Amino acid sequence: MGEVTDKGAFQAALTGPFSGIVSWAQLTDLWTTVRSRPEGWYIYAIGEPAPTMPASGEALVRFTEELDTLLRREHREDYCGIVYADDKAQPSFIKVFDPHNLGSSCGSSGLKTLPGWLLTRMPPETLDDPRPLPESRKRWWRGLFQRQSA
Repeated sequence: MGEVTDKGAFQAALTGPFSGIVSWAQLTDLWTTVRSRPEGWYIYAIGEPAPTMPASGEALVRFTEELDTLLRREHREDYCGIVYADDKAQPSFIKVFDPHNLGSSCGSSGLKTLPGWLLTRMPPETLDDPRPLPESRKRWWRGLFQRQSA
């Protein structure tokens, strides 16, 4: 996916074509690919302020490890199916849906559920989500980066 700089590029990327990460093994492979080039990733939790700078490589590794643990613990299925990448081999935009707020990620109900987290190589825009972010998710998110800076 080439870098686009015009206004609306982020929205276009967010709604562009994505491939689902169906199996847990595919998710492991995706994280390995992301961690192999850890610089330049923005980590964004929907409902929090959008980051203005890419995360450090260390923060990215910690985030993917912690998120992987959370997803496997809370999405009690024998498949993943809640992570989507724009390109599985060379991802630049990854959407991760919260296991506790899946709604209809495909939008077939007429209501589009936003992902819980984004990993993107382009600066994200703040997304307004009408659903309140649960306090447990806020604590998890903030605690993740407090541990990182400690």
